[in-house]
Amino acid sequence: MQSGNADDPDRAASRGYRACVGVLLLNKAGQVWIGRRHDAPGEPEGPGSWWQMPQGGIDEDEEPARAALRELYEETGIRSVEIIAESPGWYTYDLPAELARRAWGGKYRGQKQKWFALRFLGSDDEVAIVRPPGHQSEFVDWRWAAIDELTDLIVPFKRAVYEQVVRDFAPLAVPKS
Repeated sequence: MQSGNADDPDRAASRGYRACVGVLLLNKAGQVWIGRRHDAPGEPEGPGSWWQMPQGGIDEDEEPARAALRELYEETGIRSVEIIAESPGWYTYDLPAELARRAWGGKYRGQKQKWFALRFLGSDDEVAIVRPPGHQSEFVDWRWAAIDELTDLIVPFKRAVYEQVVRDFAPLAVPKS
């Protein structure tokens, strides 16, 4: 498994990485929104559990920042945000072999991700992880977490990317009045 920085997204795509965005959403207290994935609801909390920040694919001809806003809304119902930072590069991770064969029809070995930090301007009742009929929900639960919790809650194959995202955005995770 390799994880790390892929500064050239075209080079990453040629190695079979799916173009994707990730969102580190900060509330006024400086905490980060995380969701528990629907495909592993029975896992205990702790190292290797399936909590994650919102993320998803970039549509053809879609700008990464627009994709980040779209994915955030699709997965959480949240629209009341402002973009406050963008990761300096693209980060890649490889899926474990058993997941790579199933995910996205086996087409990709992993993902290349551009990350964005967003400030949540709304209230918690804006969060709507239950999607309308015909749309699969990404998450079964959600909560606000301290930024230093994130790497312990993510599956191991994404951990290096999350460590980099935390380094990139930690200075932003402070309370705002």
